[in-house]
This record gives sequence, C-alpha cells and structure tokens, in this order.
Amino acid sequence: MTTQSPLQRFFSFLKLDRKDISQLFFYAIFAGLVSLSLPLGIQAIVNLIQSGQVSVSWIVLVIIVVFGVALVGILSLMQLRITENLQQKIFVRSSFEFGYRLPKIKFEEFYNQYPPELANRFFDTITIQKGTSKLLIDFSTALLQITFGIILLSLYHPFFIFFGILLMILLYSIFKFSYKSGLSTSLKESKYKYKVVGWLQELARNNFSFRRKDTFEFALTKNDYLVGEYLNYREKHFGVLKRQFIQLIIFKVLITASLLFIGGFLVLNQQMNIGQFVAAEIIILLVINSVEKIITGLETFYDVLTSIEKIGQVSDLKTEDTTATPNDFCFTNMALEMEKVSYQFPDSNDVIIDQINLKINPNEKILLEGENGSGKTTLIRLLSGLLQPTSGSLYINDDTYRKIDLTLYRSQISTIINGETPFEGTILENITFNNPLISHDEIKWAIESVHLGTFIKSLPEGLNTKIFPEGRQLSSSNAQKILLARSIINKPRILFYEDPLDKMDDSSARAIIDFITDTSNKWTVIVSSKNPYWKEKIQRVIHMKNGTIISDTKNN
Repeated sequence: MTTQSPLQRFFSFLKLDRKDISQLFFYAIFAGLVSLSLPLGIQAIVNLIQSGQVSVSWIVLVIIVVFGVALVGILSLMQLRITENLQQKIFVRSSFEFGYRLPKIKFEEFYNQYPPELANRFFDTITIQKGTSKLLIDFSTALLQITFGIILLSLYHPFFIFFGILLMILLYSIFKFSYKSGLSTSLKESKYKYKVVGWLQELARNNFSFRRKDTFEFALTKNDYLVGEYLNYREKHFGVLKRQFIQLIIFKVLITASLLFIGGFLVLNQQMNIGQFVAAEIIILLVINSVEKIITGLETFYDVLTSIEKIGQVSDLKTEDTTATPNDFCFTNMALEMEKVSYQFPDSNDVIIDQINLKINPNEKILLEGENGSGKTTLIRLLSGLLQPTSGSLYINDDTYRKIDLTLYRSQISTIINGETPFEGTILENITFNNPLISHDEIKWAIESVHLGTFIKSLPEGLNTKIFPEGRQLSSSNAQKILLARSIINKPRILFYEDPLDKMDDSSARAIIDFITDTSNKWTVIVSSKNPYWKEKIQRVIHMKNGTIISDTKNN
C-alpha cells in the first residue's frame, strides 16, 4: 500500500463529508455574491447623493444594502451550524478509529512504537476539528470573494484584469515556495511536541525514580533538551510564516498605493465616476483582506495537515485480519503444531525463534524454561496468535478435523503477557468485561479459585470497587490475581502465561499453581516462569536456548 502525502490525506479526509462541504460552499458562494453586490448598491447611493436627489429610490437602496448585510450574517450562521456538525462527526469518527485500531494493530507494528504515544495522537483530532472548520469557512469565502471581486473590477476598467492576474501569481508563488518548508518544519515541531509529552508521561509514570536530586536534575535536563528542540523547529516554522506575512505586507502597500493613484487618475480623466471609484476601492479592500485571510490561514493549514499526517501514521499501521467467523460448531479438544517455525522482528537480522518443530496435545501442562533471551516469550506469543511466524507454519486444529481461524481461536484461549495490568474500571469489569452471559456462580468460582475472595470482601464496594489505571491502588499480588481470574472466567481451552505469579508470596503462588494444574481442569497450560513449583506440577518441560528447543522431556 502506497503511503499518501499529507495533502492527499487531507483531500481523502474531506471526501468523507462531501455533502456537508458542498452545502458549505453553496452558502459561501451565495454570501460572496451578496457581499460583492453591496458595493454596487453603495455606488448607486453615492451617485444619487452626488446628484442631490433624495428620493424613494435612495431609501430603497439603503434598505437593500442593510438587508444584504443581515443576509450575509445569516448565511455565516448557517455555515457555523454545518461546521459544528462536521466537528462532531470528525471527533466521533476519530475516537472510533482509534478505539477500533489500537486493540487490533499487529503486535509487530509496536516494535519501534510506544503505544501510549500513538494514543496521544488522538488529541490532534481537536486541531483537525477547529482547523478544518476555519479553513472551510475562511478559505472558501476568501477565494470566492477574490474571484468575484476580480470579475466585478474588470467590468469597471480593463486595467483591473492585470490586477487579478498579478494577485493569482502572488498567491500561487507564496504557496509554491513555502508549502514544503512550512509543512516540514510543522511536522518536526509536532514530533518534538510529542517527545515532550512522552517524557512528561514517563516522569508521571515513574515519579518515584526522579525524586532524588541527581535524578531530578536529569529529568529537567532531558526536558530542557526536548523543549529546546521543539522551540528550534517552532522558530523555523515561524520563520516561514513570517516570510509569507512580509510578502503580504509588501504586496498590500504596493497594490493599495498603485490602485489609489490609478483609480484617481481614471476619475480625473473621466474614465470612471466617483461612485465607481468608491465601489472599486471597497471591492479592492475586500479582495486584499481576503488575500490576507488566506495567507494568515496558512498556519492553520499546516497545523491541520500535520495533525492529519500524525493520525494517518496510526491508520497506516497494519491491523490483524480478524474477520468475525460464526462459532457454528462445538470445540472438543484443541491441538497445536508448529512446523519449522522461525521468527525475527521487523528491521532486525536476529532470528529469535529458529526452525522450531513442536506439537502440543490437548490438556497438556507445559513449562517453558531457559535463560533470558532464549525465546520463551516469543514462542508463547507465536502459539497464542499475538505474533505471526516469519516462516514456517502454525496449525491450530480441533479433533473435529476443522481448522480454526484466529477469531475462533482467541475465543477459546486466555493469555497473560508480561507488563499486563488491570485497566481503569471496576473489579467486576476487569474480570468479566461486563459479559452478560457470565453468571454469578462463574464469577464466584473464578474469584475463589485464585484466592481473591477475602480481599474483595474487605472492600466497601466489593466487586464494584473502582480500579485506577494500571491497578495503582492495588497490591501487585492482587493485581495479578484479578488478571488470573479474568483468564479463567470463560473456562478456556488453552492458557498462555508469562510469569503470572511472580509478584505473589510463595504460599499464594503454590495454591494457585495447584488449581491451574489440577487434572480436573481440562485446559492446556503453556507457562514460562522461574517459580520452581511449576516444575513439580506440570507434565512436560521444554528447555530453550538461542531460539531453539534443546530438550523436551516428560515430567513423571
């Protein structure tokens, strides 16, 4: 898939709301015509006053001009209503885009990405909301006023055609020679803006680590560097904007002076009357103000393109193909088989898993052993479907001889990976995800099985107790127990665990291991852990080294 440029992304983005934008342009065209008809009315009024005639015609013209001003205001209000609808739709679409994509982005895509930083990009939606509305109203109105103004001026005298051509050349030149540098500096400015926010998140997440004087000074020094880089690119971006505005000022001075002299010359030579001169000057002022509105609006234009690009980079990340498949058959026993499976991370030459052949039968309890970096974690993530093999094949089959796709597979397994924590919500939500099909007895069974009951009973609100992000107010042991209760609540066919009990005291860990490995529980268990008690309870030990299986033994 070819990555779109920021400008292409912007046009694709606008196509989603073609109907609203077309309506907005219609109002802008109508308002532009009304605005530029006002100078004609003023011209007629001036001519009547000049001739010393105070008549019904003069009063009618005044009423028409006032009505025109009111109508332009009403049309602007209608435009505001449309842009408000657009802003709301942009926010809703963006929130669901992020909500849909973040859980489905392929695990490999996070290799060089920090997921919270990707989530932070949602705030660029606010810039897109405000900026797009401003661009659609201001740019459409300004461009139409310039176009209609030049056409109207050319009717007064052919000289104004030259003025229109000069104006179009100016606008094109400013955009042509400033677009790339303006967008480039805006993107780099945005990059360091996110780096600053990311570092502040790190300070908040690890605030205890930065309380000593030396670590505190390091935190401020790094913050100073990142802010300095942000200001550097911000200043460069401002330099582009300043250059554009200087060009505008020079243009305004030259055009205003030349048009006043030339207009006066045409009046003195009776090629224009005084009413036409006044009307022409009003139109010229409207046109110049419209040009100024476009030039000053380029900053908003760069901001919107930058925000669309930042969000677009999230949309470009590949997602898993998990098309929902009807669960139209009953599972009995699930077997896993690997055939010459290898895996290496993107942009890396190191092979993490190397030509592994492995078969896992239903109900087996397996412990993965090996030093750090031996490939245990990667093997679990391949078996659980979080990662896809670089080469080789992973077969997931039920004994009904039906091949199982990823969506069906995930409905039958549970996984706890390193670093996983409870999310913000109640304890009940963290265990059941508010699944209405889970009964009270099943909740009670899961809680008691992982020895979480006593703790929940001690809480004033019990299962409805709110948990902070990452389970901050919980002990690390109870946080792990909540994850364990979640993993067994649906009685899955296979459990994949990465150090699920490393935060618990020995007696709690042993009791939970006894339950997980009990033969009455018909699930398959694949666990990597340094807790030696697992080895006493499981049936099979797989020892790994340098991404290969060096031994696979039955445990008697």
